[in-house]
Amino acid sequence: MATGSSSQLTRQIEEHLVTVELGRRGIVATPFAGNVPDIDILAYASGRTRHIQVKAINTGDWQLDIRKFLDIDRANKGQMIRVRNQKLDRETICDFISLDKKPSEDEFYIFKQDWLQDHCAQSYKARKPPRNVDSFHYALRKSDVQIHLDKWEIIESEFKM
Repeated sequence: MATGSSSQLTRQIEEHLVTVELGRRGIVATPFAGNVPDIDILAYASGRTRHIQVKAINTGDWQLDIRKFLDIDRANKGQMIRVRNQKLDRETICDFISLDKKPSEDEFYIFKQDWLQDHCAQSYKARKPPRNVDSFHYALRKSDVQIHLDKWEIIESEFKM
């Protein structure tokens, strides 16, 4: 489990890494340092503005709350998935980073939130006893997002670059 300062440093690093890379690609970007829900970076180029959600890990999997992506009810016999969360902005760009001790080996996985929501809908199994039915934890593995490694063209296409 990461400590508070370790988690804060990871968040600081992740947002600035993406901001720098966007700048290298001709995109003006500014991080919000956790002050805006669901938006870590605001990016602008070619007369267009886009929100970018950034998540980073040092080890292991990305930890998510499945309720952000799916509407889930607690039923007598466990969880019941109703539908996909209709309030989710499916157009938000996600940049999930796997940080390495060598900065040159950091990995960037880039996709839209619609892909992540669809992935969660296909892979999440509603919890039934004896599992903890009050847990809405979802672990996104690097193997799940491998097809999105270094897909900077997703961001560039949003700005028609």
